[in-house]
Amino acid sequence: METISDYLAKIDNPEQRAQMEDVFKWMKEEFPDLKSKIAWNQPMFTDHDTFIIGFSIAKNNFAVSPEAVVVARFSEAIKAAGYTHTANLVRFPWDKPVNYDLLKEMIAFNIADKADCETFWRK
Repeated sequence: METISDYLAKIDNPEQRAQMEDVFKWMKEEFPDLKSKIAWNQPMFTDHDTFIIGFSIAKNNFAVSPEAVVVARFSEAIKAAGYTHTANLVRFPWDKPVNYDLLKEMIAFNIADKADCETFWRK
C-alpha cells in the first residue's frame, strides 16, 4: 500500500470508504500544503517532514492521531463534541457527522506548534 487511494480501496464497507474519501478530500482542500503518505499501513499527513496527523479505521469509528499534546489540549472540546479519546487518538464514530471544525482546530494547532520542529515526532 503506497497511496491514500490504495488505503481507501482496502476499506470493505462502502459507507465507511465514502466517509474517509470525504475526510481526505477535505484535508486536501483545507490543508493543501500537507504531504500525505502511508506509514505503518496508515495514512498520515506531514508538514516539512514532521508528523501532523494520522488516521486509522476500526469497526465503530475512525481515529485521528495528532500526538498526545494535541489530544490533551483539546480534551474538553473533544468530549463536548461527543467523541472519546485516549492519550494519543480521538475516535470519530461512523454513525455521527464529522466535526470538521474541531478537526481543523487540532490540525492547525499542530502545524503552528510544530513549525520549528526538526524531527518527525515531538521530543
